[in-house]
Amino acid sequence: MTQKSVKKFALGVKQNMSQVFMEDGSVRPVTILSTGPMTVTGIKTKEKDGYKAVQVGFGERRQRNIAKAQQRQFGSLGNFRHIKEFRVAPEIEVKNVGEKIDLSDFSVGDTIVVSAISKGKGFQGVVKRHGFKGGPRSHGQKHSEREPGSISGGLRTVLRHGMRMAGRMGAERITIKNLKINSIDTTAGTMSVVGAIPGRRGTLVEIRG
Repeated sequence: MTQKSVKKFALGVKQNMSQVFMEDGSVRPVTILSTGPMTVTGIKTKEKDGYKAVQVGFGERRQRNIAKAQQRQFGSLGNFRHIKEFRVAPEIEVKNVGEKIDLSDFSVGDTIVVSAISKGKGFQGVVKRHGFKGGPRSHGQKHSEREPGSISGGLRTVLRHGMRMAGRMGAERITIKNLKINSIDTTAGTMSVVGAIPGRRGTLVEIRG
């Protein structure tokens, strides 16, 4: 799937959820993101690479935990925990390698698109994974409260493709559109977004506008 071009972007880490009270007395659920300056680590151009994009590094980790190839690539730019690439619109002016990108392009009230990896829940049954109601609790039923029920017409019948059954749940990339920025604190490097964002605390969040 080809990534859409964006005009502004940022990376953050999910911290926690909270709530804010509006002037009319209503309450808004918000997700707090810890953001920070991103360093430009690479630039892709239409002439050389076939598309225009910016590669950025975010966060820090120990140098011994970074592959030798990445250490040679980034040099003195930093020991980054996350490396992401964003395709940018043709009219966007791209910064040079080594320069910083912060939240100055975003404003309160902006509509953004957020992507993150959801919580992994392991191997789950059909009741939790797909919302099945399970079997009846009476009339001689003993151990079928959370069973899926009939899944085929017999041994000679081939199961339908895409049949909802038990399996691994969560740990998927989820994108949510039309979220709004509630507040931005460039000094503290935090941003609050109205609504819920996938993932646990510490999950990397991609923000695109």
